[in-house]
Amino acid sequence: MRIGELLTRDRVALPVAVLTPLLVTVAVVPFRDDFANTNAALILVLVIVAVAAVGSRVAGLVAAVSAAVSFDLLLTQPYGKFTISDRTDLETAALLLAVGVGVTQLAVWGRGQHTLAQRDAGYLDGIRVAAQAVATGASSGDLIEEVSTQLTRMFGLRACRFEYGVAGLGQPARLLEDGRVEWHGSGWDVDRDGLPVDMDIELLAESAGRLQGRFLLTAAPGQHPSIAQRLVAVTLAAQAGASLR
Repeated sequence: MRIGELLTRDRVALPVAVLTPLLVTVAVVPFRDDFANTNAALILVLVIVAVAAVGSRVAGLVAAVSAAVSFDLLLTQPYGKFTISDRTDLETAALLLAVGVGVTQLAVWGRGQHTLAQRDAGYLDGIRVAAQAVATGASSGDLIEEVSTQLTRMFGLRACRFEYGVAGLGQPARLLEDGRVEWHGSGWDVDRDGLPVDMDIELLAESAGRLQGRFLLTAAPGQHPSIAQRLVAVTLAAQAGASLR
C-alpha cells in the first residue's frame, strides 16, 4: 500500500481506534456489577478486530491499547485509577492487550495475503490475455501493444516502446530470462535499489533463440518489482517474440 493511501485511511481509523473501545466500555459501565469483566473483555476484542480489519497495523495496536486502558479505568476496581486490585482482572487486562496485538497482526497478515493473491491473479490474467491474443490470430502489432500495456501497468513505467530486431544499442540495462537485471555485465540489485531510472531497461523478445525485437522500459523512481513480476514480464516478452516468427 502506498504511503498516501495509508495516511488517508489512518486519518479516519486512528480516531476510531481510540474512541470506539472507550465508548463501548462506557456503555458497559452501568452493568459492570452484574456483567463479568471477562465478557466485557471479549466484547472489546471484537472491537479491536473490527478496527484492525479496516485500518492499518498502527490503528489495530492503538485500539488494543485503548481497550486495555478503558478496561482498567472503568471496569476494574478501584474505578477511575490506573490500578487493578484484583489479580483476575489484572490477568484479564494483560490478556486483552496481548490478544488485541495478536489479532491485529493476524488481520494485517491476512490482508497482505489477500493483496498478494489479487496481484498474482492480475499477473496471470495478463499472461492469459496475451496468450488469447496469439490463439485468436491477433496481429503481432496488437499483441506488442497489449504486452506494452501490461508491462507499463505491472512495473509502473513512465514509458514502454518496442523496437524490431535490435539489441544492445545505447547500452541499456537488460532484464534477463531468469528475472535478474544486468548492466555492463554486472548485476543490478532491484530489491534494494529498485529499477534503474537513469537508463532504459531492455527486455528481449525472442523466438526459438532468434531475436525478434526488444521492449525498452523507462522506469519511474522507487519501483521495486518482485522476482515474480520480472519473470511474468519475461513470459510476456516471449509471447510477443513468438508472434513475430
